[in-house]
Amino acid sequence: MADNPPPDIQRGPGNKRGGKSGKVADFRYKRPVRPDQRKNETRAAAPNGARKSPSPERSADPAKAGAPQYRQAYAALDLGTNNCRLLIARPSGENFTVIDAFSRVVRLGEGLAASGRLSDEAMERTLAALQVCAEKLRRRNVRLARSVATEACRRAANGPKFIERVKRETGIVLDIISAQEEARLAVLGCHVLLEDGTGPAIIFDIGGGSTELVLVEAGGPVPRILDWLSVPWGVVSLTDTVPGSDDSEESRVERYRQMRRTVSRSFEPFAERIADYAGGSEPIRLLGTSGTVTTLASLHLELPQYDRRMVDGLILPSQAMRDISARLSRMAEGERRQLPCIGDDRANLVIAGCAILESILDIWPAEQLGVADRGIREGILRSLIAADAEGERSRAALQRMREQDV
Repeated sequence: MADNPPPDIQRGPGNKRGGKSGKVADFRYKRPVRPDQRKNETRAAAPNGARKSPSPERSADPAKAGAPQYRQAYAALDLGTNNCRLLIARPSGENFTVIDAFSRVVRLGEGLAASGRLSDEAMERTLAALQVCAEKLRRRNVRLARSVATEACRRAANGPKFIERVKRETGIVLDIISAQEEARLAVLGCHVLLEDGTGPAIIFDIGGGSTELVLVEAGGPVPRILDWLSVPWGVVSLTDTVPGSDDSEESRVERYRQMRRTVSRSFEPFAERIADYAGGSEPIRLLGTSGTVTTLASLHLELPQYDRRMVDGLILPSQAMRDISARLSRMAEGERRQLPCIGDDRANLVIAGCAILESILDIWPAEQLGVADRGIREGILRSLIAADAEGERSRAALQRMREQDV
């Protein structure tokens, strides 16, 4: 694990890049109540057949609740094929409270499928976002930080050189993680939102350059991973790979079908391996963490603008997501741009996300779909905090042993 201190505060002048600072959030995470407590809870109703997870994700002010206060902060940065995201948090009892956050669409993987390289324009956009992240890390009292890069940097021939440039210009040390580590972190970050049940479940993450599917067995602090798959199809890579015309509804639908066929072929080995689990007697569960599922959930709720509080932890009918996907696949890009919660950034990419989601539902036909607005960054934070706490306990035990020997 590449745990690094934040960028050195004493930095000389560097390249300054303009641009908005992206989205900033201030929210809290809370461990859900235990399954035996959930039975007595009333689930909050949501429109159109959806419901919220019984796991509340808003905590009372730790200071008012009498929880221990921590000044030190931890940071997690996830540089994906399409987005650059940062969370900075402080421990709050068994959980953590986010004190700063950042998210920007950087399209790092734009054109990667054709050229095999990160373009100069994409790297400049990404460095501008990372400069903002570096400044936030310098301003906060960050004890440990982990910054990871995923599929775009894994695939690009110039990915390692870009990582070196990022370190040189921003002080951020990016770790290009494997697809397996990406899947593990996504599970760690969002598994608390899985519905109650004893059967198997799939947690999936539709990214910009890849999609990870993880078959898990619930139980214990973290679900046990039974099987997993990563395919090089995300919303950016699939969009760039499958050409098509936007001129008519017929051509748009045909392109969507081709996307479905492309993804389904890549899922076939995994589908065969998990067939017995999917055909078991227990109800199967499904939890998705990605911009695709949160965007479609927002459309299902008919939200005028994205609201994390309404979406994170939502449980809705899978058929509703299929219906929305089919509707979007027939619409022209200009029409999709006008829809709330899609806009310019996702109008072109959301179709690929829909194709991937429907292909997942084909091999894992859960009646309900859980939605998580959390994932890799939260998984990193939980790993950092837990590892640091364990280290503190070990150091304290060693110190006691030394004192006893004196």
